[in-house]
Amino acid sequence: MTPTITAFERSPDGGKGLARDMRVRWALEEVGQPYNVRLLSFKAMKEPAHLALHPFGQIPTFEEGDLALFESGAIVFHIAERHAGLLPDDANARARAITWMFAALSTMEPPIIDLAIARLLERDEAWYEQRRPVVEERIHIRLGELSDRLGDADWLDGAFSAGDLLMIAVLLRLKGSGMLEEYPNLSGYVARGEARPPYKRAFAAQLAVFAAASAG
Repeated sequence: MTPTITAFERSPDGGKGLARDMRVRWALEEVGQPYNVRLLSFKAMKEPAHLALHPFGQIPTFEEGDLALFESGAIVFHIAERHAGLLPDDANARARAITWMFAALSTMEPPIIDLAIARLLERDEAWYEQRRPVVEERIHIRLGELSDRLGDADWLDGAFSAGDLLMIAVLLRLKGSGMLEEYPNLSGYVARGEARPPYKRAFAAQLAVFAAASAG
């Protein structure tokens, strides 16, 4: 059965591949699973039909038969568990890959999102200039720790896994900020992820939606 995911009808990321359906698209492309996409307006995301799938009125969701999931990390984990290619066969290596999935979403992403929100919504506040360096320092601490752990390896733990997929998706939010570029091994790590054909296919599919919406 071909799964269906939901995505923004008009993505606020400007076609940069940062909307969270990108993570799901990438995972599906990595395992060679075809999928359908149902595009939603911001209004439709808050209507009962979508809230029945995602109680917080966001994207993405994932539907396959009688299974409905929300939260991009949970969806990527489900895909990785159901299909070969994103989690190692060895039990210990598999557990480590899952640990990196959690690390990406629970340790690395929160300060990065905090900075994005501050820049978008708090820039005009009197205290913004005092708060911004504090948030940036939290990100630098995490980037430094991650850089030390990655070292000169291609991926976080042996072969590419769902842990790398989510970690790279999170780090992409810093691309062009100057922060990521301070850590050459992390910049190279992200570039290797972007160079993967499944990533390129997922990015092109999401960009096509943005281009069509902009043209319309």
